[in-house]
Amino acid sequence: MIHRHAFRKLNRTASHRKALLRNLATNLVLHNRIVTTLPKAKELKRVADKLVTLGKKNTLHARREAMGFLYAINREADHNAQKWTAVHKLFTELAPKYSERNGGYVRVVKLGARLGDKAPMAVVEFVEGGSVEAKAPTKKRRQTKKSTPAASAEAVAE
Repeated sequence: MIHRHAFRKLNRTASHRKALLRNLATNLVLHNRIVTTLPKAKELKRVADKLVTLGKKNTLHARREAMGFLYAINREADHNAQKWTAVHKLFTELAPKYSERNGGYVRVVKLGARLGDKAPMAVVEFVEGGSVEAKAPTKKRRQTKKSTPAASAEAVAE
């Protein structure tokens, strides 16, 4: 058991790490599912669970804290841009969905290694927002011609 390690540093400075987690959290709220490396996914899970808890409080203070963390990226380029921000989606769509749940709003599903550098990849998604089914490898079987009794009798006769 590792003691006195509060979080993963992800080999980044504090400001870079905060910006990375803000980007990942904003995109997770907007898209409900993202693919990233496993250590980033595990850190994002901690952050995203806290954001949903803020959304469940639904107070002005909680909304301002969420606005201070999430980026103001618009879901749609409308004239009414403020209505479709990540904070709006968090407080109106995601948080009411988890009002009866006490934590564990985000799941991390391992995918395997990335082809380029063998980094372990994972899918981060909101629970009950869609499931990831592991694809079972399918074996391709050769098609063989079925012989009929008449065809086998002709082959023997020749």
